[in-house]
Amino acid sequence: MAAPVIGDVLSREASRQHYAQGTEFHIGRIDMVANTGTYLDSPFHRFADGKDLSQLPLSSLAGLNGVLIRAEHIGRRITRAAFGGMELHDKAVLVHTGWDKHWRTDAYFEGHPFLTEDAASYPSESGAKLVGIDSYNIDDTGDGRRPVHTILLRNEIPIVEHMTGLHQLPADGFKFFAVPPKVRSFGTFPVRAFATVAHRQLNT
Repeated sequence: MAAPVIGDVLSREASRQHYAQGTEFHIGRIDMVANTGTYLDSPFHRFADGKDLSQLPLSSLAGLNGVLIRAEHIGRRITRAAFGGMELHDKAVLVHTGWDKHWRTDAYFEGHPFLTEDAASYPSESGAKLVGIDSYNIDDTGDGRRPVHTILLRNEIPIVEHMTGLHQLPADGFKFFAVPPKVRSFGTFPVRAFATVAHRQLNT
């Protein structure tokens, strides 16, 4: 995918002619693909009749009780067994694969860890609010069916991909936030994903 193009709508230098002496402003512009950096998928990303970014309730994106699934030693295929029967109801379920060690390298895009179709069924059946992963894609990109996206988004469970720093989190006892802007007829958008742990804030 194309990299973002960042520029000016109004530079500080150009703004000076519009304001009093000594007063200047900068107005920037970004042209980018919606799937850039750490981003959130809404149901509309997969389904034409699914909720878009403007329709997601804030309660499904912010201040969620979180649980961390440690899957860094499992390998590429993360199955249902990784969840170990954990209680996931109303939780943000974050899957730590350790793949973020390859972030900003070519290796990041090859051989990434992913959830299996059976694994995706568990948080869906358990009533999870959101599922995130620190990998290139939550699905096996060799499977054109994209079963994990299909299962989670069909059940209105947003997905956050390309996270980093999940190793800093405890197994539970944290709050998770990943809030995109409200844009109609849009399925994905970058987010500033972060967690708070006992008065600490961790950017992911």
